[in-house]
Amino acid sequence: MSVYDPASIEPKWQSAWDEAGTFTATREGDKPKYYVLEMFPYPSGRIHIGHVRNYTMGDVIARYKLATGHNVLHPMGFDAFGMPAENAAMAIGGHPKTWTYENIDTMVGQMKPLGFGLDWSRMFATCDPEYYGQQQALFIDFLEKGLVYRKNAVVNWDPVDMTVLANEQVIDGKGWRSGAEVERRELTQWFFKISDYSEELLEALDTLDNWPAKVRLMQENWIGKSRGLEFGFERVDGEEPITVYTTRPDTLMGASFVGISPDHPIAKQLEAQNPEIAAQIAEMRKGGTTAEALEKADKLGVDTGIRAKHPLDPNWELPVWIANFILMDYGTGAIFACPAHDQRDFEFATKYDLPIIPVFGEEEISEAYVPAKTDKVTFLRGFAGETEQTGDQAVDAAIDAAEKDGWGTGVTKFRLRDWGLSRQRYWGCPIPVVHCDDCGVVPEKKENLPIELPDDVSFDIPGNPLDRHPTWRDCACPACGKPAKRETDTMDTFVDSSWYFARFTAPDATTPTDPEAAAYWMNVDQYIGGIEHAILHLLYSRFFARAMNICGHLPDTAREPFNALFTQGMVTHAIYQTTGDDGRPVYHYPEDVELRDGGGFLKDGTQVKIIPSAKMSKSKNNVVDPVEIIKAFGADTARWFVLSDSPPERDVEWTASGAEAASKHLARVFRICSEIAGGDVPSTKEDDPLLRETHKAIHDVTMGVDSFGFNASIAKLYGFTNVLHKSRAGSEVKTFAAKTLVQLMSPMTPHLAEELWSLLGGEGLVANAPWPVADEKMLVEDSVTLPIQINGKRRGEMKVPRDMPKEEVEKAALAHEAVVKALDGGQPKKLIVVPGRIVNVVV
Repeated sequence: MSVYDPASIEPKWQSAWDEAGTFTATREGDKPKYYVLEMFPYPSGRIHIGHVRNYTMGDVIARYKLATGHNVLHPMGFDAFGMPAENAAMAIGGHPKTWTYENIDTMVGQMKPLGFGLDWSRMFATCDPEYYGQQQALFIDFLEKGLVYRKNAVVNWDPVDMTVLANEQVIDGKGWRSGAEVERRELTQWFFKISDYSEELLEALDTLDNWPAKVRLMQENWIGKSRGLEFGFERVDGEEPITVYTTRPDTLMGASFVGISPDHPIAKQLEAQNPEIAAQIAEMRKGGTTAEALEKADKLGVDTGIRAKHPLDPNWELPVWIANFILMDYGTGAIFACPAHDQRDFEFATKYDLPIIPVFGEEEISEAYVPAKTDKVTFLRGFAGETEQTGDQAVDAAIDAAEKDGWGTGVTKFRLRDWGLSRQRYWGCPIPVVHCDDCGVVPEKKENLPIELPDDVSFDIPGNPLDRHPTWRDCACPACGKPAKRETDTMDTFVDSSWYFARFTAPDATTPTDPEAAAYWMNVDQYIGGIEHAILHLLYSRFFARAMNICGHLPDTAREPFNALFTQGMVTHAIYQTTGDDGRPVYHYPEDVELRDGGGFLKDGTQVKIIPSAKMSKSKNNVVDPVEIIKAFGADTARWFVLSDSPPERDVEWTASGAEAASKHLARVFRICSEIAGGDVPSTKEDDPLLRETHKAIHDVTMGVDSFGFNASIAKLYGFTNVLHKSRAGSEVKTFAAKTLVQLMSPMTPHLAEELWSLLGGEGLVANAPWPVADEKMLVEDSVTLPIQINGKRRGEMKVPRDMPKEEVEKAALAHEAVVKALDGGQPKKLIVVPGRIVNVVV
């Protein structure tokens, strides 16, 4: 008998799939379509087992849908623009393009041996000119429809890298690469008008029934719909009132001061007039604009000397302060501060010795008291006097009072801001506009697309190389032909990943999409990715789908592009750490550590500190390279293990012992099926029980795959393997059961399945074989096992025919040895039979 040898089996069947074009997406006949997509990777250099888990989940679904008679689209690409490539170029003296494409080649080389059923003919990278040229065409279409515009905005500016940073690139107030203190700077930037769709994006969340509830909630909170009050503080000096917007007008009687942003028009006017205030504002502008940065930053302020009248008491004057924690791009850039009930206000007031006046709760407070709006509180200074109300009730009362008395208006606002897409860097999609002294900002002609990045750039000087590349930057105006300059900002990489799913439907189209292909393949039926992308990527993709629909690139049905979303857990691994000569931690790869004697040791005998079950991270070297796993155990072992150990939405810890156990099980399946192949045992009385177990396995595994319960499906397959091994059924039934086992395993372990399918006499490729269907009649048990309770405690069980009359069940129960022993020759006080459920005996 041959031995299970993944090293020879797996390449053989990968070649067979390639030759047959098994996973090339086609639109055959009247088959239903199914589009499954995993969030595509950044080409950072190498994939690890965490990626394998993500892509294996998608592959199981894709193979299953292929077997159930669908035309399947399962593509792969690379999210390839961004700062890491520029950083690598600066570090090693190379070019981002070279670094990126070399990494893509490496990652494809890692993926293919894993046997993913991908349509590789559709692969692209977002840095391919063919892709970003169509992205430029989309930008021009969006510009024409008023979906993109240009304005001055305050941004996170890295003074060392000389570029705008996205909020997620600001860590503890510092640039993620340079470590420099981030500054707030006002620049002219390009924006997508996503805020115009706030209401629609919010309401449509209710239609996304197959999205995780936590993701929908995260998006809802990010969009941030709120009803509040807008009103003006009249200035004592008679100048224009200061307009504020607040979601907590119920706390107005606790107002301590009026706060304005350092970028508010009043602050800018004072900055121009007063050098001392200008210096203080400059200090305030250091640090990022993120909510996290503002929460952590020291509170800085300056009293403007301006005084404002409280709208409910003209004799109550409030000082107007410039405060670093107020942003210009939310509300009006001005607030009234109630330190008793807002943490940032409290910290500011405490620092500058400003009044702290409680509105509800206790008169004496030592910290900000911030109850939820749904909490009922006792108001000390509310609009209805001293009364118990929820915050929501009090807000409504305050708005009603303001509108009735004519000093304020109820307004609905959204937290969602327009999407700033300008980035001052080279390795991104060039924005396809030209700046002309005569014509202004002019879109490039589509026939001139793509506007390709120049290759002859250098990174020896900080800043954007495009700014100092005259032969690329200087051009003729597309409108008048006079000398002009190209836009040197490139697009945020979120743009690249916000429409790639649509491009996969026709990656070679000469327009952003092919309408017929988009109408057929969209929507994505199943999208799979990490929870870390639950907000911005998904929100931007939802906006892009609407914008593309408005511009005629997607059908109306694709305005919500992802029908179902699954967010998988992480793969974790222990961290192995020693301490270097400089006292800093040194991290070691798992393959360099031997586990023995209850600890971990390097090859030179040095013992390592083991930090258990941490997220795989290249910075900690606790990543497992799938290539090494394939060499040791085969791809199917890696696939089987990452699916089997825990529910897919939870984290799973990769261990060498777990991989070894998975490998041994697959070898056992190979051995069992090899023994069955070619057998010649006639039918036996065990045929029917095995047939029933086979159909139960079909039912349970199918239910598991359909519901993303891959671990439950695998648990059933473990059990069914044991049943098959122990069965003494005839060869015909055992061969049927073995072939069914192989088919049910094929989405998880496709190479092993193909080998055994062939060995068992299966026709063609198992990848193309119709998925087995359970016979409902075989799922109905002829007998039932009834637990027997004596005086309320379970003492035994008995197996009886399902349709046995109640009187016969009673006789069988009284004859059971546990009941006979308990009665000890007497009669029961009660004998209760619940047909098909339980027998209760009271002695």
